[in-house]
Amino acid sequence: MAGVVRALRWLAWIGTTAAGLALLSQPVGTQNQLAMSLAAMAAMAGLWLVFDGPRTRFVFLAMGSLVVLRYILWRVTDTLPSPGDPVSFGFGLLLLLCELYCVFILFVSLVINAEPLRRPPPAAAPAADLPSVDVFVPSYNEDAEILAMTLAAARQMNYPPEKLTVWLLDDGGTDQKCADPNPEKAQGAQARRRELQALCEQLGARYLTRARNEHAKAGNLNNGLAAATGDLVLVLDADHVPFRSLLAETVGYFAEDPRLFLVQTPHAFLNPDPIERNLRTFERMPSENEMFYAVTQAGLDKWNGSFFCGSAALLRRAALDEAGGFAGITITEDCETAFELHSRGWTSAYVDKPLIAGLQPDTLADFVGQRSRWCQGMFQILILKNPALQRGLKPIQKLAYLSSMTFWFFPVPRLVFMFAPLLHIFFDLKIFVASVDESIAYTATYIVINLMMQNYVYGKFRWPFVSELYEYVQGLYLSKAIVSVIWSPRKPTFNVTNKGATLDHDHLSALSLPFFAVYGLLLTGCLVAAWRYLFEPGVTNLMLVVGLWNLFNLLTAGAALGVCAERRQIERTPSLPVSRRGQLTLGGRAVDVAIERVSAEACTVRMPAAFLAPGAGHRPVPGTLTVVPMAGSRPAGALPVVLGPVTRAGADAVCRLAFGTLRTQDYVALAGLMYGDAEAMRRFQLRRRRHKDLFTGTLQFIWWGLAEPVRALRYAFAGEVRRPVPVEAPAPVYDEPAREVATGFVPEAAKEPAKESAKEPAPLQPVDLPLAPPIRPTIPIRTQAHAQAHAQAHAPTSAQTQAPAEAEADGDWVRLMLDFENDRALAAARGRRTDAA
Repeated sequence: MAGVVRALRWLAWIGTTAAGLALLSQPVGTQNQLAMSLAAMAAMAGLWLVFDGPRTRFVFLAMGSLVVLRYILWRVTDTLPSPGDPVSFGFGLLLLLCELYCVFILFVSLVINAEPLRRPPPAAAPAADLPSVDVFVPSYNEDAEILAMTLAAARQMNYPPEKLTVWLLDDGGTDQKCADPNPEKAQGAQARRRELQALCEQLGARYLTRARNEHAKAGNLNNGLAAATGDLVLVLDADHVPFRSLLAETVGYFAEDPRLFLVQTPHAFLNPDPIERNLRTFERMPSENEMFYAVTQAGLDKWNGSFFCGSAALLRRAALDEAGGFAGITITEDCETAFELHSRGWTSAYVDKPLIAGLQPDTLADFVGQRSRWCQGMFQILILKNPALQRGLKPIQKLAYLSSMTFWFFPVPRLVFMFAPLLHIFFDLKIFVASVDESIAYTATYIVINLMMQNYVYGKFRWPFVSELYEYVQGLYLSKAIVSVIWSPRKPTFNVTNKGATLDHDHLSALSLPFFAVYGLLLTGCLVAAWRYLFEPGVTNLMLVVGLWNLFNLLTAGAALGVCAERRQIERTPSLPVSRRGQLTLGGRAVDVAIERVSAEACTVRMPAAFLAPGAGHRPVPGTLTVVPMAGSRPAGALPVVLGPVTRAGADAVCRLAFGTLRTQDYVALAGLMYGDAEAMRRFQLRRRRHKDLFTGTLQFIWWGLAEPVRALRYAFAGEVRRPVPVEAPAPVYDEPAREVATGFVPEAAKEPAKESAKEPAPLQPVDLPLAPPIRPTIPIRTQAHAQAHAQAHAPTSAQTQAPAEAEADGDWVRLMLDFENDRALAAARGRRTDAA
């Protein structure tokens, strides 16, 4: 009976689809087409504004899809140039194929993301029933400070210490590197090995290297598998620091499904990528990766298609053993491994909660290099292991993998759309045969409805036209990567992405020249189009339409020039807004403080101004900071701090505390402070996820396109302008083992039932220290709205803390527009604070 019902359901779908396509193919006049499209827009807007909900989501997307299909039928049947003009026909066909590719990606994404899966938390298990876990931290050239933080946080995860083993898999100290023919390189590798062995000894981790650097990251992970014996493997990039609750939030899923091979969590980042930093959007716009992790991965999870992303993921050892370990044929071992295990019948799960905090590439060159590796790796899988031909995958899984791989073809259509108008402007090639009325009735309405659909699905995670900007910035260089991997699929090699670059001055990126050349070409195209339309006899209104298309491309290229104009870093080490409590000791006196922001070098605290002597902050004063541990975690030692600048705010004093020379146990305490509460990262992300409508999003994009070329030209003519940067943090000092404070597991019986991070902080409790009686704050602990408002107002990465010299150079008129969203958000937060008070 069930088979008959399924067959009838498929027949109903096929019949409905055939009837819909037959209706769409009926010819209608241009005016009727315009009326139909406008009616669809109005209906979609009404559903969005009045009846928005889960059920109307499918109606909204279906109505938009009908308009898109109608446009495609018109494009295929009525707009191609005559084959008698082979040049125009060839370019017109190329443009049509690029549009068909975009429509394919649109419809596949709508299918995949139609109903993203939100998984409930797993059931908690007694400590005795928990599986053993090996934590793999593969490393190649990362500094000891970065590794110390990651290892210290991994050792503090809330998990039975006897079932948790942390491994540093060092590919920078292999036998091959230690025996390098270059004596200088060999000595560097040997010194690195000794230093990291000492670091692991102090933190209670295990150091492991291998004989030769073979098969890149996959080979390094497989070498770890050969030494480890745990039931599960947690993979963390060297700069991906885990929050304390990572294992508690993920391990339970493996008990629910014996065929589960993967639990993937999002990659969340403390620092902006080059586009976010140079356009100053990190504090107010969702990061590029959030759309993938918050929507696409959850959508893939619905169809058992979420895949391994290289870090922040738990994998079942038995599944890896069955597949022969981590796959290493391509340079994207993560997706390839998931691809192999899905085809063997294993299942995956995605947990949409940020449980790690990592670092993104700082420079445009490093950003493009990282994306080139991803692009080439996905194309390698597509060519060498075509999902459409892979046995064991369900049809929807094949479609999911094809969508993830063919997405990386975007540089080709993006560049075609960028340069296509110039063919008509400069050479009178008619690659798109349509009148102005038809262009409005079909093309303009299609573009608007396409934008409405994307904004409806992704509006909280991606501002309008930001995808086009990211694609163009990458497209100029990824096109070469695509050609190289298609020409020789096995040739690409794994390159480690550089992180933590120091940007101490404003400058143009080394990759900026092609962007200036394209901008100049498009600007010339706009001038020529305007001249021809206004003064050349016989030029039709089609030149106006094409000129507007080219103008949009010019705005995109202008915003990209702003990305090439790399701003100096305000913070040497990225920080995270937190809501923690502690006790500060200065000169033998102690005071309870609220910790509001923390980085690897310093933290910002709020305390009663009466505690500080007059003139405090003008000279450094040493002291210690003891952090009140999270509920259920063990206390760590005090952090050495130096009192820095002080800002008075009524009865409060907001102070910057720089950390002194960090010993091993100090990294344990610092990791507990910065990564003890995963809700801190989630709050930061949610604060940025405000829906950006099409109107204000378009205005913002236009402003970037107009203002950013001015800044880029100023950088070009000014040359390198160096400015002071924060003092570098001192190198770590290793001392006696700190294993007694390195683990963070507390038995279930010792845990408090309520989670501190989910509620308003309780009043500060005294810490048992041999100090003078603490001075209590005279201000109440703030609500979440208070903390968010203050964090946004004092965030060192925001545009409000830009150096005065740069603000003066940009001009008040530029600064006013670029800070508009920040000011509005801050005003809203202050309004909430007033209401709460």
